[in-house]
Amino acid sequence: MGKNKLRKFNEINQFPNVFQMPYADLVSGKLFEQKGNWHSFFGNDHPIVLELGCGRGEYTIGLAQRFSQKNFIGVDIKGARLWTGARYALEHGLSNVAFVRTNIELLPYFFAPKEVHELWLTFPDPQMKKRNKRLTSTHLMQQYAQIMSPNADVHLKTDSAFLFAYTKAMATLNQLKVVEELTDLALMKPLDPVLSIETYYEQQWKARGMAIKYLHFLLNAPAQWKEPEEEIPLDDYRSYGRQKRSSLQLTI
Repeated sequence: MGKNKLRKFNEINQFPNVFQMPYADLVSGKLFEQKGNWHSFFGNDHPIVLELGCGRGEYTIGLAQRFSQKNFIGVDIKGARLWTGARYALEHGLSNVAFVRTNIELLPYFFAPKEVHELWLTFPDPQMKKRNKRLTSTHLMQQYAQIMSPNADVHLKTDSAFLFAYTKAMATLNQLKVVEELTDLALMKPLDPVLSIETYYEQQWKARGMAIKYLHFLLNAPAQWKEPEEEIPLDDYRSYGRQKRSSLQLTI
């Protein structure tokens, strides 16, 4: 591990807006201190919004800057990535931003039932061969439903036609109300100020000529979750690696 990455790991351990807990402690029954108490950390009772797989936190930061009456928490397992967004939030006085370093499957250890009001999934890996790892799979939807309020908003932004089609099919099959679906954000005139937030990763897809897709649906827990059985065409291109630099301009 390089010295720069080690430095970032050491720094996020001291950042007041970054939270993490060893897996062994979580499964041993030790309670995560903020679970059910996130409003105490933020000092208000504003709605809590999660961005899952947030990377360097560009979307988390962009949302927080636009909506001061909401609290935003970015979740990712990579500490060196979280460092960028966490440091930016601290340097710019964004008190409505926090980050959690953990696996997404462990969210119920970090948040109490109905504590989360909204969810953003920005450019997740489509995981075409590993259904349960897709961030919009019914496997993970069951995890989200444990911590989210009824009819909570779920937003997906993706370049992947496969993930977009799969998610829409999953929502329809499980009677999750689709609020909005857009197959190419570039066709929106004028562009929505929230959907216009771009990560560096998204900029690369647009430069490559890929259409950015958006799906907004409401999450409820059906009596029994069902997986789509239809054959969905696979994407015929490879994803960019996620080691791209961030568009958050920080001195590193």
